[in-house]
Amino acid sequence: MVRTENLVKLFPIQRGLFQRQAASVHAIDGVSLTIMKGETLGLVGESGCGKSTLGRLMLRLERPTSGRVFFEGVDINALGAVEMKQVRRKVQIIFQDPYSSLNPRKTVKSTIMEPLVIHRIGDRSQMREKVRTLMEEVGLRPEYASRYPHEFSGGQRQRIGIARALALNPSLIVADEPVSALDVSIRSQVLNLLEDLQQKYGLTYLFISHDLAVVEHISDRVAVMYLGKIVEIGSKESIYDHALHPYTQALLTAVPVPDPSAVRNRIILEGDVPSPIDPPSGCRFHPRCRIRIPLCSREDPVLNDVGDGHSAACHVTAPV
Repeated sequence: MVRTENLVKLFPIQRGLFQRQAASVHAIDGVSLTIMKGETLGLVGESGCGKSTLGRLMLRLERPTSGRVFFEGVDINALGAVEMKQVRRKVQIIFQDPYSSLNPRKTVKSTIMEPLVIHRIGDRSQMREKVRTLMEEVGLRPEYASRYPHEFSGGQRQRIGIARALALNPSLIVADEPVSALDVSIRSQVLNLLEDLQQKYGLTYLFISHDLAVVEHISDRVAVMYLGKIVEIGSKESIYDHALHPYTQALLTAVPVPDPSAVRNRIILEGDVPSPIDPPSGCRFHPRCRIRIPLCSREDPVLNDVGDGHSAACHVTAPV
């Protein structure tokens, strides 16, 4: 469904009277991955590692500095406005904050109908019927269609966002931390809704989150990101049972366990996340790594497939 090739995204930092470029933020640096049709790829990592930027690049909401993004075999960055509008019908996004992603001046009906109006799908009566169907699909009562976003709870607002994303019958949905702003009691309802919709419509998800428990529940494969690079990727079973990269191992030991008597060997990472403006040489994780060797500071490791589609970028645990 989606394939990226050596994707790079730099955000320039401009300073001075003439706004000259003084440095660049290395948001994405050489990311190559594939999302298969009908699967859910979970993308995890610390805040600021580039997860959301990668999702936006896949939808061409951001243009890459270099590299390519293929959707159904077509390089979307080479498309013109007319061709890209057709692609927009197949790719949608669910935002993290369900309140700020909705226009407070538009009713639910207007919000869900907007994609249909832009792409001129059906007449007004067909659009209204589509809105009614979508609201029922996501668990909202159709009589709420004339209400405004502030009249709903957080979970209901996220359901409105999901209905809007489904309006054009997309193939790919980028879910950018869709449950992180919701109460714990509501998260499971939204996650179950996403799973039901995937089974019904054959959707493909890129599920971005920093909650490893949520990612384990919903994902088929998991990609771990650190400072703009994919450091490990594989099936969720291989990642959660046999994590190879020391960063992935540290993340997994930080997941809370609902058993106060359980004894865990918590891995505490050293120092802070390096600045993406001036990333470390070699392996970007080596300043915080407990098993680093001299080679780590000199040479950037590549993702090495250790079998069954499980790959890790580490000189020690997954040497080439």
